[in-house]
Amino acid sequence: MSGTSLKFGTSGLRGLADELNGLPAYAYSLAFVEMLSEAGKLRRGDKVFVGRDLRPSSPAIAALCMAAIEDAGFQPVDCGVLPTPALSHFAISQQAPCIMVTGSHIPDDRNGLKFYRNDGEIDKNDESAISAVYAALPENLAFRHLHDAPLSSDTIDRYVKRYVDFVGLESLRGLRVGVYQHSSVARDLIVRILTELGAEAVPLGRSDVFVPVDTEALRSQDIELLDRWAKESRFDAIVSTDGDADRPLIADEKGRFVRGDLVGAITADWLGVKTIVTPVTSNSALEENFERVIRTRVGSPYVIKGMAQAVADGISAVVGFEANGGVLLGTDISRDNRTLTALSTRDALLPILSSLGSVKELGKPLSEIAARFRFRVALSDRLQNVPQEQSLAFLSLLKNEATRSALFQMDDPIVRSETIDGVKLFFHSGNAIHYRASGNAPELRCYVEASDESQAEALLETDLLSPATQRRTTEQ
Repeated sequence: MSGTSLKFGTSGLRGLADELNGLPAYAYSLAFVEMLSEAGKLRRGDKVFVGRDLRPSSPAIAALCMAAIEDAGFQPVDCGVLPTPALSHFAISQQAPCIMVTGSHIPDDRNGLKFYRNDGEIDKNDESAISAVYAALPENLAFRHLHDAPLSSDTIDRYVKRYVDFVGLESLRGLRVGVYQHSSVARDLIVRILTELGAEAVPLGRSDVFVPVDTEALRSQDIELLDRWAKESRFDAIVSTDGDADRPLIADEKGRFVRGDLVGAITADWLGVKTIVTPVTSNSALEENFERVIRTRVGSPYVIKGMAQAVADGISAVVGFEANGGVLLGTDISRDNRTLTALSTRDALLPILSSLGSVKELGKPLSEIAARFRFRVALSDRLQNVPQEQSLAFLSLLKNEATRSALFQMDDPIVRSETIDGVKLFFHSGNAIHYRASGNAPELRCYVEASDESQAEALLETDLLSPATQRRTTEQ
């Protein structure tokens, strides 16, 4: 089978919703369970859990997934609308695989599938195996929808219990937290958990229309809302997530967005962890704050691989996170005689609760806690509608020293470069520019670091939006 825009990206299969909603959703789900069956990890009659986000296309796609599971001889279980980490956590507890229907943070004309084995998220080898099974399926494969699969009733309750038990009842009493609900699958769950922990949770900005909140590239509307809410009322923080709640959005008491990698650092610090695993897009100040920092390519499968290597090296406590703020636990973590079990799936709730826990325990505003990490000012943006092949051609040019010198004609010379994922350039001043092709959409992403906001804005404006850069990407 072939002929669609669907492909595996940094986390799961993504593409146009109209293309996924039909035979491809059925066929990829069939390929997933057949791959597990062939590997001896799934037996006929075993349960496979299915969840979804709030996109308009997600219910129909989930029904296709469940039909494929049933037709392959397995038992689909409908978990309904819930966070991706809640689905994964429950499936692991049942030693069962699962499929999450979600496009995460991308616009609602797109959607996707995230696949999980009974021990957590699939890896790149699994993606290749699924793609091979999918490619071998006949083009005229019959497919159907299944709307009456058995329902799971306690999936969300177990996820709530996980965090209430670890953080502790009433432990956040006295905090007032705004909850930006929009169309997040966690919009009611966050209010519930915060209330059980003793905080005053104030719902804000609920939407019946899907809102594509991208925690690496916030919309101007989101920034304006956070600022307005903070000015209109007193909050210790304003929190939210992306569409499927595996990336947090956190603003401090002034309504200022706290970058995801900084949220990850606050989380690891609150958990008392000294070894972190994070992609090259995360701030370079991390090396100054933790004993060991393992850098990876962008994407949760690479972070999971890095955490596994750290455990193999004998590290007993490992936390992974990405620049989008999603946190993964590579090991069980103990704190105050309570243990949080490992969950190698990006999660937005843990960093939200860790940040609020830091505010409560230290008795300091979130802005002051964040400043302690001395992060360089970092900004990111993207050139949209740039096909991946054009982005890759542009990145290939950047690996050439002469091309780099011609493109970056400035007084601040390049002192070194890294090519772990895309091309990251380090300058004599300490500034940095990182280009990479998005794994989820036809975009060229750009990340910059500088000593202050004006420098960072100038770098981003000059090196992403300059005519030279745009010409280079469109001419390839």
